[in-house]
Amino acid sequence: MEDKGKRTELGEVGEFGLIDIIKDTVTQRNESTIKGIGDDAAVIDAGDKYMVLSSDMLVEQIHFDLSYFPLKHLGYKSVAVNVSDIAAMNAIPKQITVSIAVSNRFSVEAIEELYVGIAHACEAYKVDLVGGDTTSSTAGLVISITAIGEVAKQEIVYRSTAQENDILCVTGDLGAAYLGLQMLKREKEVFMANPEMQPELKDYEYLMQRHLKPHARMDVIHELKDLKIVPTSMIDISDGLASELLHISKSSGLGLDVFTQELPINNETLNAAMELSLDPITCAINGGEDFELLFTIKQSDYDKIKNHPEITLIGHMTKAGEKSNLVMKSGTAVPLTAQGWKHF
Repeated sequence: MEDKGKRTELGEVGEFGLIDIIKDTVTQRNESTIKGIGDDAAVIDAGDKYMVLSSDMLVEQIHFDLSYFPLKHLGYKSVAVNVSDIAAMNAIPKQITVSIAVSNRFSVEAIEELYVGIAHACEAYKVDLVGGDTTSSTAGLVISITAIGEVAKQEIVYRSTAQENDILCVTGDLGAAYLGLQMLKREKEVFMANPEMQPELKDYEYLMQRHLKPHARMDVIHELKDLKIVPTSMIDISDGLASELLHISKSSGLGLDVFTQELPINNETLNAAMELSLDPITCAINGGEDFELLFTIKQSDYDKIKNHPEITLIGHMTKAGEKSNLVMKSGTAVPLTAQGWKHF
């Protein structure tokens, strides 16, 4: 029962505190429920394999601004962020459902454009759109997608299974999506001040793509399978690298060391950070929405992965009870803190 004498603001507990509260209120009653709340996706026993399910919601003016976000790209991104969660379980996506709430300011043609983007993503990730729901909204556009995937039981990967001395790896590069958003916001402010000014974004095409049309790293999942590497833990980078590192650390009950000089940062990201007087390391660590994969591997898998062009080794797990540290180029260790996206 709600305590009528007390009101706790959502901002006091944050998204993950709220998830913990919800988790404490639910009970798993079915043997087929292998993993519930607390990872990138739920895991259900489906006989010979595990089924994995993940849901994400994108809300207008919270997750996207249609003044600079093309509906086709939004449709693609809404699928990609869910596929990324399936990838983080080392699974292969198979189906999605799409539910939307939409106001009457959107035309039929606009919704068709959104679904063109969704269809392109379905083709790219080889998934089937099998259902969903549509309803009205009084406050813009809301998109909710559930992704369903499958994985061999011996290949499922959780956040909580990293081991001491495992190597920390990250795919792609970091911080570009955040810098792309900052550039879009800057150009919007310029346009609002002077509508005759045209956006100057031709030098930031990579940053725009990283924010507006991110790609879930299913390519890396397939390559890891080809290399016969099963990560010891994994998570996708949606709320920022620091936040995801702390999830793996907390869930696995271990400390970790991450070396700033090893963080993969694209040259365009570096240049944009300098232009906006931002620290590129901070952007890489706390920016969020990269939708890359953060994972750990055994030391014995090092030789298989050390020269992979899309995977960077950024640190290692340490003993239980040790802190999670950011190790600077000077060798100074700084306690890792998360300052990425806050939902409340």
